[in-house]
Order: sequence, then structure tokens, then C-alpha cells
Amino acid sequence: MMKAFVLERSLILSRLGGDEEIFTMMADLFLQDVEGIASAFASAFSQGSSANVMREAHTIKGLLATFSDEDGAAAAFTLEQQAKQGHIDGLQPAVTALQQRLIEVADVLRREMGRAG
Repeated sequence: MMKAFVLERSLILSRLGGDEEIFTMMADLFLQDVEGIASAFASAFSQGSSANVMREAHTIKGLLATFSDEDGAAAAFTLEQQAKQGHIDGLQPAVTALQQRLIEVADVLRREMGRAG
């Protein structure tokens, strides 16, 4: 089970050279795309395409890593590797957990952006 996501804004900003504008842009893009990403992931899984599940998990891994979500990125990586080997049977709980993680990160970002704006 993953720990609750905590946004470490200062860590992310340090990686972005302290650029608040880039951080805001990245967060806005994530928030605009998160529902589509979660649904593309669910679709890939329901279609039984391990190649598509692998691709979607890879995308999610990168997005979560962008926001320093080590747990979420690690879970996406594990799922990506399983799909790469063609093993997607029985991954529904992991797919669901990753979708919930995307929503959790989005909720935290929305709250943070609300404070920052």
C-alpha cells in the first residue's frame, strides 16, 4: 500500500531551478489531462492490451515522478514491467490503485494551486 501523497513543492521547485511559472504550468497541464490519462489507462487494461497498458503505465510513471511521487512512480514502474512481460491478468487492483493515485495527486495539486493562486 502506498503512503499518502505529500506535495514537496520546494523539492520540485529546486529541480526546476526555482521557476514557479514552470511548476504552475506543469500542474495545470496535469490537472487538465489527469482524467483522460486515467481513462486511457483503464481502457488499455480493459482491452487486454499489454503493450498499451505498458505505454500508459510508463506515461503515468513519468507524470508522478514529475511531482516527486516516489511511491506512485514505483507502482507505475512495477505495473509497466509486468505488462512488458505480457502479464496483465490479475492486475486490476494495481490498475485501480494507480488510477486512485492519479486522482489523489490531482486533488493535492488543486488544493496547492488554490493556495498559491
